[in-house]
Amino acid sequence: MFWRSAVALIPIVIYLMILGQFPAALKTAIPMGHFQRSLMGCSSMFFSFVSIAYLPLALASAIGYISPIMVVPAAAIILRERPGLLVALAALAGFAGALVMLWPALTGPTLDIGTLIGVGAGFAMALTTVITKIQVKNLTATEPPATIAFYFALFCALVSLASFPFGWITPSWSVMGWLAGAGILGGLAHIALTEAVARAPVSALAPFEYTGLIWALGLDLVVFSHVPSTHGLVGTAMIVAAAAAVAFGDKLVPRKAA
Repeated sequence: MFWRSAVALIPIVIYLMILGQFPAALKTAIPMGHFQRSLMGCSSMFFSFVSIAYLPLALASAIGYISPIMVVPAAAIILRERPGLLVALAALAGFAGALVMLWPALTGPTLDIGTLIGVGAGFAMALTTVITKIQVKNLTATEPPATIAFYFALFCALVSLASFPFGWITPSWSVMGWLAGAGILGGLAHIALTEAVARAPVSALAPFEYTGLIWALGLDLVVFSHVPSTHGLVGTAMIVAAAAAVAFGDKLVPRKAA
C-alpha cells in the first residue's frame, strides 16, 4: 500500500503541474471530505490486496467488479441519478458475467480457508469501492479531480507507512521495480478514474469497469500461466457485451424522424 500510494504522487503532481494547478490546487475548504474519502479508499485498497494475495488475479477481479452493480442503485438513491434501462440491464449483465467466472471457485471441491478469506476481502473491497465513488462524485462538485487523487495518495502513503514497525521486509531490486511500477500506474489510473467520475454519472460508468477483467484474464495467462476456464471465457464475453451495449447502444437505436 505504501509504494502504491507514495509513488503514485509523482504522476499526480506532474499532472497538476501540466494543468498549471500546482500547488494552488492543494488548497481545499473541505479537508474532512478528503479525509472521509481517503479513509474509504485506503480500506478498499487494503481489501483489494488481501483478495489478490489469496485468489487468482482474474477471480479476485471478478469479485471486485461486483461493485459496479452495487453503484447503480446507490447512485440513484444518494446522488439522485436516473440511469436508463440500458445502463441497468448492462450492469446486471456484467454482474452475471462476474458470477459465471466466480462460480467454479465457490462450488468446487478445493474451497478452503484461503479462498474464503480472499472472497470475503473481495466483497468488502466492492462495498468500500461503492462508498468511495459516491464520495468522489460529491467532492468533484467543488474540488479538481487531481486534487482528490493527491490527497488520497498522500493519506494512504502516511497510513501505510505507520505499519513499518510491524513486519516490513527489504525487497529485492526487481521487486522494488514492480512496486514502483504499481505506484506509477496506480497514480495514472486514479487520475483517469477521478476525471471520469467528474464528467459522467457514476451509474453510466459502471459497466465499463467490467472490461478490466479482460486484462486480468490476459495477465493471468501471460504472467502467471493460469489458463482461463470455459466459465472465465463465457463470463468475459458477457462483460464485454455489457460494456459495448452502453458504449454504442445509443448509436444503434434508430432516431425517430422529426
